[in-house]
Amino acid sequence: SACQTAIATSATHPPSSGLHLFLSSRWNDTAAKINYSKFHNAMSLSAMSKPILYSYWRSSCSWRVRIALNLKEIPYDIKPISLIKSGGEQHCNEYREVNPMEQVPALQIDGHTLVESLAIMHYLEETRPQRPLLPQDVLKRAKVREICEVIASGVQPLQNLIVLIHVGEEKKKEWAQHWITRGFRAIEKLLSTSAGKFCVGDEITLADCCLVPQVFNARRFHVDLRPYPII
Repeated sequence: SACQTAIATSATHPPSSGLHLFLSSRWNDTAAKINYSKFHNAMSLSAMSKPILYSYWRSSCSWRVRIALNLKEIPYDIKPISLIKSGGEQHCNEYREVNPMEQVPALQIDGHTLVESLAIMHYLEETRPQRPLLPQDVLKRAKVREICEVIASGVQPLQNLIVLIHVGEEKKKEWAQHWITRGFRAIEKLLSTSAGKFCVGDEITLADCCLVPQVFNARRFHVDLRPYPII
């Protein structure tokens, strides 16, 4: 199946920097040289700093980003944020400064903090083009985004911890099964026209980064996966 094939490997090689150099029209001017030196040094330090991923091990949104980072062989550090401990570390004042939505993931990279898994993955794709996770073909790129959106907008949010708490312990399994089944019916249909070895063709893409954690969620809530052979 597309999901079984999409197994992420650990990152072992540093990425190429791809830094944009500052060019001054007054290169012979001492001040211009000093400005260039400061800029270059700052960018070099930024490039040397590992991204920091705020993550929870069971968060499928965090898992998507971890898969993308590993597939693109981008070294990074993890700062674990427990969604359970002490009522949820994501609600503390310190983390609220990182992500005002009080959710994971968040990624500190290139001197910036990004939140929302799809936004993070697209940033990685655009700034670290090695080992691309989007096809060159325009239609295939759209199909990848289509599958990502179905999972990230139409399926996964309904199993978020904050939702399940309000649903209640007795009904959360039935609730999750209903929405995962509904979403998987749609995804299976979409994959019937796009899948090869992976979700879209024979190259792993962002769609696979999103699908793998969602299959884990399905198994967690004991969803029958037999009706979805492509998944």
